[in-house]
Amino acid sequence: MRHSQRENNQIRNIEIIPHFNPYAEGSCLIKCGNTHVVCTATVEDKVPSWLKGQEQGWITAEYAMLPRATKTRVPRESKKPSGRSQEIQRLIGRSLRAAVDLTKMKDISILVDCDVLQADGGTRTASITGGFVAVSLAVKKLMNDGILQENPIREYVAAVSCDIYNGEAIADVDYEEDSNAQVDMNFIMTESGKIVEIQGTAEGEPFSEEQFNQMLTLAKQAIKQLTAKQHQILGE
Repeated sequence: MRHSQRENNQIRNIEIIPHFNPYAEGSCLIKCGNTHVVCTATVEDKVPSWLKGQEQGWITAEYAMLPRATKTRVPRESKKPSGRSQEIQRLIGRSLRAAVDLTKMKDISILVDCDVLQADGGTRTASITGGFVAVSLAVKKLMNDGILQENPIREYVAAVSCDIYNGEAIADVDYEEDSNAQVDMNFIMTESGKIVEIQGTAEGEPFSEEQFNQMLTLAKQAIKQLTAKQHQILGE
């Protein structure tokens, strides 16, 4: 039994509060256990210069942690994002773009801001799961306003971390588990089980194909639960 008393395949309690920011075109507060992230989606009627004339839109993301999101204060990234933040925001952007047909968003950009209020492991995966909800709400507004004629969202996407901890595969790890894991993996997948991206690292000894498959199985189960929660929140 894990220190949280969860079973190995049991994810943390998930709460998604839509329209958390009244000014953004799409937003939510996602709570994955003690990890809390505000995700906002801002719509702009332009695309990056290198996309002009290509008859498509764009989705990008920014990620940041508030100084006291963790047990000790982390300096605010006031000048430029750290290497870790840049890597995470690129991952978020790639993951959200994979869920959307950008050719149906001609000359429209959606900028997703993911701000971590409280961190207890899995901030990047929570940002992706919540970021998708924020994008979906922004798309709904664009369609209701008549700016988009067709829904560009191909498929729901969510993310979860799975580790090898004390020799066993576990799903949706918190900070204590993640900091003591033998293997750390992040799975970004669509509702139908297609893989968007997998990030995996052996923290000590290399891991086996069997262990990988155990984590993949847990990830698929978790993604189904997370996308079901997204459907519930979005009313679809």
